[in-house]
Amino acid sequence: MACRLADSLLLLKGSYQKPVLRRDIAAHYSPGKGILSLNSDGLIRKGFRRQRNFVNRTKVTVIRAVAIPVQPAPVESTEYRQQLAEDYGFRQIGDPLPDDVTLKHVINSLPKKVFEIDDMKAWKSVLISVTSYALGIFMISKAPWYLLPLAWAWTGTAITGFFVIGHDCAHKSFSSNKLVEDIVGTLAFMPLIYPYEPWRFKHDRHHAKTNMLCEDTAWHPVWKDEFESSPLLRKAIIYGYGPFRCWMSIAHWLMWHFDLKKFRPNEVPRVKISLACVFAFMAIGWPLIIYKTGIMGWIKFWLMPWLGYHFWMSTFTMVHHTAPHIPFKYSEEWNAAQAQLNGTVHCDYPKWIEILCHDINVHIPHHISPKIPSYNLRAAHKSLQENWGQYLNEASWNWRLMKTIMTVCHVYDKEQNYVAFDELAPEDSRPITFLKEAMPDYA
Repeated sequence: MACRLADSLLLLKGSYQKPVLRRDIAAHYSPGKGILSLNSDGLIRKGFRRQRNFVNRTKVTVIRAVAIPVQPAPVESTEYRQQLAEDYGFRQIGDPLPDDVTLKHVINSLPKKVFEIDDMKAWKSVLISVTSYALGIFMISKAPWYLLPLAWAWTGTAITGFFVIGHDCAHKSFSSNKLVEDIVGTLAFMPLIYPYEPWRFKHDRHHAKTNMLCEDTAWHPVWKDEFESSPLLRKAIIYGYGPFRCWMSIAHWLMWHFDLKKFRPNEVPRVKISLACVFAFMAIGWPLIIYKTGIMGWIKFWLMPWLGYHFWMSTFTMVHHTAPHIPFKYSEEWNAAQAQLNGTVHCDYPKWIEILCHDINVHIPHHISPKIPSYNLRAAHKSLQENWGQYLNEASWNWRLMKTIMTVCHVYDKEQNYVAFDELAPEDSRPITFLKEAMPDYA
């Protein structure tokens, strides 16, 4: 058994010498509840991050050395993970996935029926989205001003269902007819002014390189060099990854999908078609809305629901792949099964949101295989729970979960996964301090 030598020290009078730093304390950050540390007895308690215990001494005489068994590493402790789950707002933080488990092992454990395309269920999802969106537009037209936020929330959530339908089309899990998928996907994305083909090309890469540094085309931690490059950029990053994080998908949409230089030559023709469709909607749809309802009508009927859609786009994206315990890795260290099964989060939302968004929150099976249609994700997740349940990260959407992501998960660090902005630049991080004080800590 591994052992640690613990010295019994006798403190005697004499001349002053440099304090001794004890390094047998492991500490971990806990948003909203203080800091958790693990003492030499393996007990979790509140304290200070990187707690340092000093013994001021005048003279030290070593009396004897005794062997003490080393406690298991915190990451391997079930009790430690349970405590982290509570502190981060998770229902469960999964055990580390063994290195010898491959993605093929996980895929082969799923029942074959979850991969089957059902045209009736696919078109039912279209009906749900079209009907709920039409109802939302009706509510906006009739609601008094003080009820408009509720109407916008409903309509923005309903139009997120359009995105999920296009999302299935992009993964070839909507219909057995690929032309139908391309047409439906393009039409579903048009009201969102999201170019379908550019998004599809980049999203495929996200699935192939999930949580891989430099390669994942979804969000990833901020680079320290970027954060320190200029004061103006640093402030923009702090606001973007802090209070405005729930709308950061707007910046991602602008940066990734309209620049032809970001695509391979063989992709460019299809990208141009999608861009033409989006610009056509803007050139025809927007003027029609303004002509019929005025500029305020454009804000009421299009802009506010669109912002609601981006709220869900941003929230789903960051909750699915961002947590203090989920690492981003370089390609040479990256493991597909660990990234997709162990590095993706299942999160439960209020039922009406899950219905309107076609279960996109049931996200782990979607990353095991994007070929699983959205209407089969729950059956696939149930199978994963039965066969791989101990390795899954699961949560219910709550304030503490969002607070953890928005106030802790910032700058990349190889050892800690993330370093918060206020640790690196406290003088510029007032927005993060505000979030820590203002956001509730309910789980």
